[in-house]
Amino acid sequence: MAIHTDLPTAPFSAVPHDLEAEILRLKREMNAVILAHYYQEDDIQDLADHVGDSLDLARCAAETQADVIVFCGVRFMAEGAKILNPSKTVLLPDMAAGCSLEDSCPPEAFAAFRAKHPNHLALTYINCSAAVKALSDIIVTSTNAEAIIRQIPPEQKILFAPDRFLGAYLAKKTGRDMLLWQGSCIVHERFSERELVRLETQHPAAHVIAHPECPEALLNHARHIGSTSSLLRYAREHDGTDFIVLTEPGILHQMKKASPHSQFYGVPGMEAGGACFSCNNCPYMKLNTLEKIYLCMKNKSPRLELDAALMERARKPLVRMLEMSR
Repeated sequence: MAIHTDLPTAPFSAVPHDLEAEILRLKREMNAVILAHYYQEDDIQDLADHVGDSLDLARCAAETQADVIVFCGVRFMAEGAKILNPSKTVLLPDMAAGCSLEDSCPPEAFAAFRAKHPNHLALTYINCSAAVKALSDIIVTSTNAEAIIRQIPPEQKILFAPDRFLGAYLAKKTGRDMLLWQGSCIVHERFSERELVRLETQHPAAHVIAHPECPEALLNHARHIGSTSSLLRYAREHDGTDFIVLTEPGILHQMKKASPHSQFYGVPGMEAGGACFSCNNCPYMKLNTLEKIYLCMKNKSPRLELDAALMERARKPLVRMLEMSR
């Protein structure tokens, strides 16, 4: 991956006072679209043209008529937008916005793992690098993974990477015996079951809702398990119910809009010193800010570029995902 920084970065003193107005002005001038994941800060979600989970944003990226895609998320998401739109300019406000799941699955190690299991279909969670996507047969998200697995013949062996907790949940849900890569999300694996039980005791009528990237011990407490969009839909359908939410707390902004008569409680993580109320925030998602969005649009940098041959290989499993999700 090459990161284009050919234009100078403006000093923060040059950032205008009315950031939102300037970003919207630049968006019109550039014919840009701003995509934001549910885990972004509230002000970014409110400014974006589209807010969604990985599947929603992949569809938006594939269908957009804009010349420039400003991706407020993490790097693998921006890579996906570039793969689906190789001729478009894709900007990422902070190129350091990575992903612990992506880091847990290096391409070289994944290639060796695949080589050891040549009869397995590689079903790969979208939270991975472009290089790993290029080594995969079908990409999935937490929204569509179960439906895609059910389309695969039962005799076909499946290799699932990189999230072992999501893989274990899907294996249990579908009854498929899947070979799992041992990766995990640093946010979802660190939620404290002790703090969850404490919240359940304090709010006995609350519904526990959880993302399937959580360990099984936490999922066992949940009344509803699903992707971020599924959790949001559940909150909307149960307005007036209180919720204990086991996923990154950025989604709470949309949940409060969708279910204004409800109360939402995020579950902290756990460190040696006790409950950790910052551990439930994704440090990578939170690298993006309005200031960085403005600067990347003004400077057209950092601009994400990928090797053409790599994009061609990675596009096939992404397109297959979109076709199987219709």
